Amino acid sequence: IMAFAPHHRRDGGGLYSFSSRPRAVESRPRYREPPAARSMQRAHGNIMYDRRVVRGNTYGRHTGRPDPAETRRQPTVRQRSPAQRAAREQLRGSSPEALLGRKHVHMQTERYLEELSEVLVSENAECQTDAFLDRPASPLFVPAKSGKDVATQIEQGDLFDFDVEVQPVLEVLVGKVMEQSLLEVMEEEELASLKAQQRTFEELRNSRLAEVQRLQEQERRHSQERERRIAQQKEVLRKEKETAEKIAARAITQQYLAGLQPAVFSSLRGHGFFYDPVERDVETNFLPWLMAEVNDTLRKRSTARQTLDNLIQDVCRKRVEAFMELEAQQHTDDT
Repeated sequence: IMAFAPHHRRDGGGLYSFSSRPRAVESRPRYREPPAARSMQRAHGNIMYDRRVVRGNTYGRHTGRPDPAETRRQPTVRQRSPAQRAAREQLRGSSPEALLGRKHVHMQTERYLEELSEVLVSENAECQTDAFLDRPASPLFVPAKSGKDVATQIEQGDLFDFDVEVQPVLEVLVGKVMEQSLLEVMEEEELASLKAQQRTFEELRNSRLAEVQRLQEQERRHSQERERRIAQQKEVLRKEKETAEKIAARAITQQYLAGLQPAVFSSLRGHGFFYDPVERDVETNFLPWLMAEVNDTLRKRSTARQTLDNLIQDVCRKRVEAFMELEAQQHTDDT
């Protein structure tokens, strides 16, 4: 249905004619919106903060947010021409190519699967409707039943009878609980008796340990006293022995030193402590110098002889080599 703008003018003949081009009627929802949505749409605000108001120069390119009304007036995807749909599909990003040995398959992601059929190209047509109606409640989607119904036959006595079947289980549980309880009580009594015996044993052990410590201390004091008396007696005996040794040494010394002085002088004279200075000077100074000079003279003579022998050997070796070369040359000339 085409609608015309109310703007008109009057010709000279008294007739009215429309001056604006016809345009399509805006598509409106079929049902009324909830009160909350209507109140939000009718909310008023400061126009200075509205994004649709252009700021700056009025002759530049408008880059603001498009008007929702203009957006609604744009044709939908189904109303676009095939050329526009092809261009939009070319600009839309596609999935990467499948790997070797694989291929891309379209899959459904909805909760209830439906059979896909070929979608036919259809066109939408609009018409002027009456005032908004209340939107009815959306029915619950129930998928169509598929398959066959099956059933299971249950004979008498096949199901579980709780009153009958639970009795042996309950008897086992109660018996096990009673047995465990008796065992725990007996264990507690046994532990109590063991603790009493342990306390009695500890008291007896502590009393015996105290008596043993007292006896050990008494024995230690006796041992120390005995060792001290023995040490004192040993010290007395050592002093007596030392005194007797000193007396015997004094007597032996006096007896030995009686003829010691003549023996010492004779021994010193025999060992050379009393000597002639001239003879000692000759032995310590002259004879070593003389032997050193003789050794030096002999070493020089030996060096001279060795040098002469080396010279004679070198001359002989050179003459032998010259003779061998001469013979080799004569042999070469003869051949």
